[in-house]
Amino acid sequence: MKIKLEKPLAVFDLEATGLNVSSDRIIEIAILRIDPDGKQTTYLRRINPEIPISLEATSVHGITNEDLKDSPTLSQVLPEIESFIEGCDLAGFNSNKFDLPMLAEELLRVGSSLDLSERKHIDVQNIFHKMEQRTLSAAYSFYCNKDLVNAHSALADTEATWEVLEAQLDRYELLENNVDFLAKFSMYGDTERVDFVGRLAYNDKNQVVYNFGKHKGKTVEQVMKEEPGYYGWMMDADFPLYTKMQLKKEAERIKAKRQAEKTSGPTDMAGKLDQLKNKFNSK
Repeated sequence: MKIKLEKPLAVFDLEATGLNVSSDRIIEIAILRIDPDGKQTTYLRRINPEIPISLEATSVHGITNEDLKDSPTLSQVLPEIESFIEGCDLAGFNSNKFDLPMLAEELLRVGSSLDLSERKHIDVQNIFHKMEQRTLSAAYSFYCNKDLVNAHSALADTEATWEVLEAQLDRYELLENNVDFLAKFSMYGDTERVDFVGRLAYNDKNQVVYNFGKHKGKTVEQVMKEEPGYYGWMMDADFPLYTKMQLKKEAERIKAKRQAEKTSGPTDMAGKLDQLKNKFNSK
């Protein structure tokens, strides 16, 4: 069963200096763009992160600091990336947990205006885990009956991810072949996130709540009343820039709401008093 695309889909994979979304950097990005007419185009770039690669990361993807000394920086290739994924929804393997937050953080860091929150995000690993509980190599073997050669090479992982997604659509009648369904189905933890790493989420009333720590489940507005300093702690702590941006946006909305209530409060009260007076005088 082929996926129905109304917009292009960009299947992507990142390699990085480490696993910390806030402080590590992208060193390789691979994108497989699938257009609604079925046309496929690939983009592959190695990137100079301008910071050292951890030995642990190099042991996984095999990329060294020496390999990247002549590579362009992310700022230099940003126009290429923005152009390549223009108008695309996104897909990846473990992307909702790592690749998407990392890409969003890096784009903010270099001043990109690209808003990834406006795109649909399909995480093939989450679909796989809900169905089979495996790794990408096992998924590739299970769904495609092939061995994944060059695992942890960004392009090999990207192409394998796309093949696995197509095979999942063929295997499971439960899955609908459209991006809206797949994005919702592959949502990490079945919770709609406000930020990409899931520190903020929406509750069943569509209110922004903290999704971790001692205030988990409480709305940002409630915590601002109970512990005003918690907002400042988060803004100063080592949280991703995108998380802080979304928290600041919610705080500004709350402040504007409170200001509007202060401004309209007396007027509303005066109106109610006038209504009572008119009611009394009409008797």
